Amino acid sequence: MDFSKKALASNLTVQIFIALLLGLGIGVYIHESTTKEFATEFSTYSKLLATLFIRLVQMIIAPLVFTTLVVGIAKLGDIKSVGRIGGRALGWFFTASFVSLLIGLFWVNFFEPGVGIQLIDIDPSTAQEVTEKTQDFSAQHFVEHIIPKSIFEAMATNEILQIVVFSIFFGLAAASMGSYADPVIKVLDKISHIILKMVNYVMKFAPYGVFGAIVAVFATKDLNVLLLTYTKFLGAFLVGIGSLWLVLLVVGYLFLKSRLKELLQRILSPLAIAFGTTSSEAVFPKLTEELERFGIKDRIVSFMLPLGYSFNLDGSMMYMTFASIFIAQASGHHLDIPTQMTMLLVLMLTSKGIAGVPRASLVVVAATCGMFKIPVEGIALILPIDHFCDMFRSATNVLGNALATSVVGKWEKE
Repeated sequence: MDFSKKALASNLTVQIFIALLLGLGIGVYIHESTTKEFATEFSTYSKLLATLFIRLVQMIIAPLVFTTLVVGIAKLGDIKSVGRIGGRALGWFFTASFVSLLIGLFWVNFFEPGVGIQLIDIDPSTAQEVTEKTQDFSAQHFVEHIIPKSIFEAMATNEILQIVVFSIFFGLAAASMGSYADPVIKVLDKISHIILKMVNYVMKFAPYGVFGAIVAVFATKDLNVLLLTYTKFLGAFLVGIGSLWLVLLVVGYLFLKSRLKELLQRILSPLAIAFGTTSSEAVFPKLTEELERFGIKDRIVSFMLPLGYSFNLDGSMMYMTFASIFIAQASGHHLDIPTQMTMLLVLMLTSKGIAGVPRASLVVVAATCGMFKIPVEGIALILPIDHFCDMFRSATNVLGNALATSVVGKWEKE
């Protein structure tokens, strides 16, 4: 990476952090100094900046996942290589998910943030948008959701897991045909590089998207009330996220040694974007680009990241056990340790492959509560603070996928 590219990446990071601070300051000022009606209207229009940025990113995710994954598999050369790397990837993903769930389970039992809260004081209607999405949430629906009815439908709706499944089949078929498929692979390779060039243009809008997302939240939320009401919940959650970061960084250091520092420098911009927009998906193209600049071969990056976005959302996993047990505590619903471990295993399975669902973590939490007879309306308790939790868990998802891709790349000597 030459000096100009380093300067560009550094400038983008600085711009994003400035946007974060400006959004926070202006949002709080609008909330404190204007009427509620004006703040709400201001928030609505400000949010358009974030929506525009996320839609720009979503516009290129489907073709980027398809082209890079197919090319990556074709370059791996044979089914044996795909199986080896895929096995290592899934081994890492499920281990990381299990550890993340355990960390959430430990800290929510340690701090017991839900004990003493009166569940009867909340308005269940505020959680209706989330709870309605759990009606189709079942093992049958999950299995049916994995396989796309149409690749065009999957691309139109940005169903990453479905695109991954189709791309794996397409890539394996292309690899098995040898030189006959080379012209197609070369075309897809060139398309993927064009899309990555588009990433540079889209990312110039990232600071505006981050600013719009932050100012929209703080213009309508009373920061003092939120902090006073949810200090225990948010504090315990941040201890859990901090513990998870520590585990991830220690494990990352064991494999990457001194290069871990360079990796963190590379992904600083994606981390900031994910934190500001509360969207792991929003940084997928940028993260792809930065990991390749870090030195990981494109065939590894293009294979690992799409899988990671379906199977390796560490921050979201930690939040799911934390939030589920919190609601159980708030409702006075005692769960013994065996039941909690059963819940953990249920979350391991049901949480995979729903990254494209809005408020995916809350949907899984609501569905899990329903399975264990915990009042689903308890979701309304965490809705006011969920956006702030989402900022941290989205950034953690990015860190987890960057580390997983880097470690598997090292295992493969790539």
